[in-house]
Amino acid sequence: MSCAFLEGVLQLLFPSLSEHSFSTRSEVEAYAMLLHSDLEKILFRIEERLPGKPYEIADAYFEALPGLQQQLNDDAAAIEAGDPAAVNVDEVIRTYPGFFAVAVYRLAHQFCRMGVPLLPRVLATYAHTRTGIDIHPRANIGARFCIDHGTGIVIGETADIGNNVKIYQGVTLGALSVEKSMANVKRHPTIEDNVIIYAGATILGGKTVVGHDSIIGGNVWLTESVPSFARVYHRPQIKVSYYEDRADVLNFSI
Repeated sequence: MSCAFLEGVLQLLFPSLSEHSFSTRSEVEAYAMLLHSDLEKILFRIEERLPGKPYEIADAYFEALPGLQQQLNDDAAAIEAGDPAAVNVDEVIRTYPGFFAVAVYRLAHQFCRMGVPLLPRVLATYAHTRTGIDIHPRANIGARFCIDHGTGIVIGETADIGNNVKIYQGVTLGALSVEKSMANVKRHPTIEDNVIIYAGATILGGKTVVGHDSIIGGNVWLTESVPSFARVYHRPQIKVSYYEDRADVLNFSI
């Protein structure tokens, strides 16, 4: 039911995702009321763990949706602007797994901000299953966040990401230690504004800060801070040999 609610909210915010067509404002309002009722039912199941009454939390959540919609429109525009293959924003919203993962993150993060337990992780796990992108709902992510491709991205619970950040597939923003005693300690890195992190980069540690306007190259392993405007890259050594006699070719059986 939680995932059906999630899909319904996304369809409410972006009607192009919906199989239903809303021809009048009253139809949109009626659909929103159904979703509001669904959310109350979900919250009633965990009522004893909530910071307030289910209907109060549901009211506050729906009041926050216009702001979340604007944030997601900005995210979609950032993805479209950053990807030469993107035809338009509508294509990004309809088809890009990176946008879907960010959308679910923002909807789940709002529940975290309101003190709702369990539900944010359920939604995040659903997005992970759908996209292969794992964003902890308690991470803090700024405006105009761009994920390109996205498969294999991991963003940990205490990560802080600024505005206008772009991340490619296989990036990990992780912890140096997984000891249970560090549960309430900042374990994941801080990424400041206007940073690009290329495919396969791994950035670890709660004290690690990537300064604004930096570029982190592909396959970099980083466990210490770098200043603003830095260029960090991994230089692999690739050797290419040539041969004329094919009889000398080494054959490997794998």
